[in-house]
Amino acid sequence: MSFLDKVKQGLARTKQSLVRNIETIVIGYAEIDDEFLDDLEAVLLTGDLGVTATDYLMHEIRRGVTEGEIHHTKEVIPFIEKTLAARLETPPESDVRHRPEVILIVGVNGVGKTTSIGKLAHYYHSQGKKVLLAAGDTFRAAASEQLTIWAERVGVPIVKHGEGADPAAVVYDALESAVARDVDVVLIDTAGRLHTKVNLMNELEKISRVAKKIIPDAPHETWLVLDATTGQNAVSQAKLFGEIVPLTGVVLTKLDGTAKGGVVFSIKEELGVPVRWIGLGEGIDDLQVFRPEPFVQALFAEQHNTITESTKQRGIR
Repeated sequence: MSFLDKVKQGLARTKQSLVRNIETIVIGYAEIDDEFLDDLEAVLLTGDLGVTATDYLMHEIRRGVTEGEIHHTKEVIPFIEKTLAARLETPPESDVRHRPEVILIVGVNGVGKTTSIGKLAHYYHSQGKKVLLAAGDTFRAAASEQLTIWAERVGVPIVKHGEGADPAAVVYDALESAVARDVDVVLIDTAGRLHTKVNLMNELEKISRVAKKIIPDAPHETWLVLDATTGQNAVSQAKLFGEIVPLTGVVLTKLDGTAKGGVVFSIKEELGVPVRWIGLGEGIDDLQVFRPEPFVQALFAEQHNTITESTKQRGIR
């Protein structure tokens, strides 16, 4: 299945809510007036685009109407599609640029962090890269055991200590091992204790400081794992983590299980951090590199024909 097909399938619930609701507004109005724009704005907000992304989009729509880019309601969805695709930041390629590439994975418990690490390990391993996992979440019971299961499943080595061990010590040993083994990618799991923000900040700072003793510019990436089903709560989590550690990307899981796919746009607007990966299912291959244009295309696929037919019936050409 192609990326576009997977996204279409994964975004089914979002299409049923956000996109179909936009379609209903567009079909329901013969002309663009203040009432139309107010109803459209309300739909965007309920679709988890968030206030900032919605404000930007509505500003662009109003500008498009004023400057003659939009003449009829039937032209609104193509304009939204074009505007959103252009607004989403194209994430950097997921190619390995350092040797080893050290990637710190952060996120609260329950968002699919460990599973995402396993799937990332599978992706890089299937690309012919030598991968090593570091079980830096020594706080949560059975976290290292869960990561070990993934390491065995994928067929990559893992460095771990006992429960309650110093996470920085785990990372130090893992990076020493990575250098000795000539590893390409190191994926570091971390504890998700956001409710103890100061402790988590100190822990992540220590991990980074210790990592630099082995690899001076590590970590090269810090990716935050978020659960798409939590909508705007995911954005709030991201803001808090962004205060703790500089983020370079977001891994958005469970996108196939939510009607809140609009959060992709909210993350970009609120954080200025690109979505790097999206989870579109439970399979080991269902964590996909995020591509903005196919994503937006899949989201709005099939809506143009519906609106064209509806407007024809009202005599709009």
